[in-house]
Order: sequence, then C-alpha cells, then structure tokens
Amino acid sequence: MNIFQRFFQGKNRKAWAFLLWASIGLLIGVGAGLCLGANPMKLSLFLKTLNQKNSDDFLYRIIMTVRLPRVLGALLAGSGLAVSGTIIQSVLNNPLASPNIIGVNAGAGFFVLLASAMFPPSTYLLPIAAFFGSLLACIVVLLAGALGQMSQLMLVLIGFVVNSIFTAGMNVIMILYPDAYVGSGNFLAGGLSSVTLRAIACPSFFIILGLILAMLCAKGLNLLNLGADYAKTLGMNVTVSRCAFLFVASILAGAAVSFCGLIGFVGLLVPHGVKLLIGSDNRFVIPASALTGGLFVIVCDLLARVIFLPYELPVGIFLSLIGSPCFLYLMLKYKRNGFTG
Repeated sequence: MNIFQRFFQGKNRKAWAFLLWASIGLLIGVGAGLCLGANPMKLSLFLKTLNQKNSDDFLYRIIMTVRLPRVLGALLAGSGLAVSGTIIQSVLNNPLASPNIIGVNAGAGFFVLLASAMFPPSTYLLPIAAFFGSLLACIVVLLAGALGQMSQLMLVLIGFVVNSIFTAGMNVIMILYPDAYVGSGNFLAGGLSSVTLRAIACPSFFIILGLILAMLCAKGLNLLNLGADYAKTLGMNVTVSRCAFLFVASILAGAAVSFCGLIGFVGLLVPHGVKLLIGSDNRFVIPASALTGGLFVIVCDLLARVIFLPYELPVGIFLSLIGSPCFLYLMLKYKRNGFTG
C-alpha cells in the first residue's frame, strides 16, 4: 500500500492527472474526427448510423470506409511516432532527435518503396520492410556518434545527411519504377486519405507490440538519461540496451510510416510538450506521448481536411508547416543554452 501511495503522490499525481486529461481529450478528438468533415454529422446521427449497420446507407459507407480507418490510422501513427521519438531522444541523449529528423522515416520509406518495386504490393510485407529501413537509419546515426565521438549537434546534422541519402534513394526508385507504389505522392507528403482498415491491420499489431515493449523499456531509458557512465555503474550493458531500445523505436516508426507515409515532427514536438508538462520520467512520458501523439495527429488531420474545404491538405504538409518553425526555435533555444554536446 505504501508503494501504491508513493506512486500516486507528489510529481506522480501531476503525471496521472495529465494522463487522465489526455485520455479524455483523445476520446473527444476521436469523436470529432469521426463526426466532422466535408459531410459533418451530429453524434446522435453517427451512433444511429453505426448501430443500423446498413451497408447501402451513404453515411455508413463514409464512416466505415473513410472516417474510421482515417481516425484509427491517425491514432496509431501519432502514438507510434511520438513514442519512437521519445525513445530516440533518450538513446541519443539528444533533445533535437526524432524519427524524421535523423532519417528514420526516410529509411522506412525507402525500404517500403524498394519492397514495392521488387515484389508485388503486399500489405504484410510493407511494415516489415519499413522496420528494417528505420532500424538501419538508427544504427547508422548511432554508429556515427559512437565511432566519431560526435557532439549532439553533429548527430542532428548526420541525421540530415542520412535523411537526404534515403530521400534520394526514394526518388531514384520512383523514376526507375514509376508504378512501384500506388499513390507515392501522397506517401511522400504523408497523408491518411487513402488509408483502409485492411492497410492498418498488420501495422496496428506492430505498433501495439512496440508500445508494450516501450513501457517495459521505461526504467532502462530513465537510467540512460542519467548518463552512460552512471548507467554502467548500476550494471546496465549500455551498448546492448541502446540497440534494444532502438529496435523498439524502429518497430514503432517503421509500422507507422508503412501506411501513413513520411509524416514528420510528431516525434519531436510531442515528447517535448509532454516533458515540459510532467517531467522526464519515462514511466509516464511514454504513455503520455502515446495518448498525446494520437490526439495531435487526429486534430491536425481534421484541421487539414476542414480548413481548406473543398480541398484537402495532406496532414504531413500541415505538420511540416507547424513543426518547421518549432524545430528552428528549439535549435536556437538549445544553442543559446550551450547545446554543443
């Protein structure tokens, strides 16, 4: 009972309150995503239509083939990318690291396009290909930092280089194999307009698995945040642990990219916002990032398809418009604070 009380008091109480409000906000966001759009409907009409299960009804088809897959896709992608960013920042000890900035998203995208060019399109193959691409990008950045003893700022620059290489690779594949991936333009921009329930079935398994593994890694990530030398004194095998954590981050980012495309900045902005509000204890940051990341992408996707009616902006472009100025601000902020490594 004493352990239970300690877990819920002090700073933990604030974190639990945040998780509660984030859960409520996520439920509201899911409801808004399902009910609002080019054809808005009241919640009562939505529930009535869903309960009737009439496949010939126009509203029912919109819900089941467009809005439900889109909202679920946004929830899964946001949660996966946000938690992946949280893990990568801890492993690299770099607050500016995130899946899109260090090339993880681009690596996953390159392998998705490569798999589509070499094999017939397969729903089950794409998440696996994306995982290997994201893992390769993580390993390259980690090895560059370890072998060259790079500063934190240099690691970000190495990530940009990795990102550029994989992006160039994707462009080459699309030139040589123009039919390699149907809707590649939407994939590169990062969008959820073509997501189906079938497309997210396999990635959802990997994302849920990755979120569970991330929670199991929370204590180890906390030790790593204290410094590699201190973690070694407590008996942690830092090299093995970092590889294991990056493995989990790659599962999350790769599975998300496999169906939503190159959505960026979620893994940077969400962990920063969560840590600013509840601290850096990964036992709370990871579930809070999962909830907040899902809500963030749902809301951004909803705004991207409502603000510009009758046109629709891919959520990846909308996030870039928000994330790029924020990333510039964070770089200037950490530079002023002596962020050189």
